[in-house]
Amino acid sequence: MGFTAATDIQAQSIPLLLAGRDVIGRSQTGTGKTAAFAIPAIEQIETTGELATAVQVLILCPTRELAMQACQEVEKLAVHKPGVRPVAVYGGAPIERQIVKLKRANMVIGTPGRVMDHIRRRTLKLQNIRTVVLDEADEMLNMGFREDIEEILQYVPEQRQTVLFSATMPPPILELTGRFQNDPQMVQINKKQVTLDSIKQLFFEVPMGRKQDALNLVLRYYAPRSTIVFCNTKRMVDELVEYLNDHGFKAVGLHGDMKQSQRTQVMEQFKKGRSTLLIATDVAARGIDVDDLDAVVNYDLPQQSEYYVHRIGRTGRAGKRGKAFSIVSGRRQVFALKDIARATRSQIEQRPVPTPEEIGEARREKQLKKIEKRLAAPEERTMLPVVEQLVEHGYELSDIAAVALEMLFSKDKRVLPQVVRSGMPGPGRDIKGGDRRPVGRIAIDIGRDAHIAPNFLVGAIAERTGLIGKEIGKIEIFDSRSVVEVPLARLDEVVEQMQGCKIAGRATHTRVYTDRPRKDRPRFDDRRSPRPRSRGSRQGFVPKKK
Repeated sequence: MGFTAATDIQAQSIPLLLAGRDVIGRSQTGTGKTAAFAIPAIEQIETTGELATAVQVLILCPTRELAMQACQEVEKLAVHKPGVRPVAVYGGAPIERQIVKLKRANMVIGTPGRVMDHIRRRTLKLQNIRTVVLDEADEMLNMGFREDIEEILQYVPEQRQTVLFSATMPPPILELTGRFQNDPQMVQINKKQVTLDSIKQLFFEVPMGRKQDALNLVLRYYAPRSTIVFCNTKRMVDELVEYLNDHGFKAVGLHGDMKQSQRTQVMEQFKKGRSTLLIATDVAARGIDVDDLDAVVNYDLPQQSEYYVHRIGRTGRAGKRGKAFSIVSGRRQVFALKDIARATRSQIEQRPVPTPEEIGEARREKQLKKIEKRLAAPEERTMLPVVEQLVEHGYELSDIAAVALEMLFSKDKRVLPQVVRSGMPGPGRDIKGGDRRPVGRIAIDIGRDAHIAPNFLVGAIAERTGLIGKEIGKIEIFDSRSVVEVPLARLDEVVEQMQGCKIAGRATHTRVYTDRPRKDRPRFDDRRSPRPRSRGSRQGFVPKKK
């Protein structure tokens, strides 16, 4: 399989497990722990006699993907030991096929729910179990599998080997070890040994509400070939997949509410490169093993520092370099990231969000390198006759090359968002107080019915467009819409940037406001008089009379 030396977790665990000892292993992803428990389990399986067709090893995993991954790993490791028959059992797949395979299986890898299902159907018998492995035990408890695990262990003989692997060791895990293990040996890989040296860690501080646009710009500037983006909720996964696909990326999502067939299809697309972006929750991403992963993005910060290492450890493997990006908004998230850096002994460098101009320059540099590489290669120039024909028509070589490059670089005319850099002057910030420039008006389809105050609108417009408070003029709030004055020179840009902006948790639509209602959309309710309010009225300030 190409392994030349054991990892730390393997070197410490395998001798103990071969000796029949109970083991508690604390280790992050990417340290080789699947092989650490699978190799001793394979070695101890009896492949002849009465037990050859009896289940002797049970491995419990939190997710279907992890169970499938572990089963595939066991099959590779057992290829030279005939008679080892592993079977993966998990929900979302036809149970009849699993029942047929279980009749001859001697090693079962499965999720707690489906294992319990087979036990109740009497299609899985555990009276001959010698070894039980709880893989990613902390995640199984987080997912609510505690009762299933405890019930499963009641069916297993008391004289058995119990192995537990976990990235973290919260009190519930320690309680499990006390109840079901016998004098367990702790194998703990020191955080210093989980090397992150091959991973460049960067973070970007952006205004609230602009994280999607910031992710768009970061992905375009650094242009990773394959990336996993981590979110903390299923809803955010779905929203981010929709946003990225609408902006020209090939993104797929993965979370616990998806059917097994969908999850399998998503992973196939990502592994084969048909999708370059996988948006996933921590739970759904457990067990994902993708070669040549260029980057990992923390769109939402993980709850614990261990999960940060768990996430970014998926890139920068096998001596290759990787990148880890974190996108944060507000002081609280910045301080949380600093705590993570301290806990993981990492150096996370702050970078400004790339601008559309910088992205264009980076693309040009990349294309120029490709051109230079082609020029240096001794290959046939199929387009040379075309160039000679243009020269015969009187055109200069430099002009021909310039036009060709302009055509090449102007292929992607997608409008990129502009995110104001933290602590840096944004567009329009050089306007002096007292200036009165021409203004236009925008209409946003949210108003008093949604309990909107002027400061809500100012904050949303400033974050989306980079305008400052001085540039935002009169605000009128009606029942179902609000009208806001903005600089006329940036009217169209503001309308475009505000599309889909969430205000008070609601996605909104913005248009250029005219006194006459548009025919292609319902009229606003103009019969009720507007109630102009000062931006400071919510804070108790009394607007000055004009």
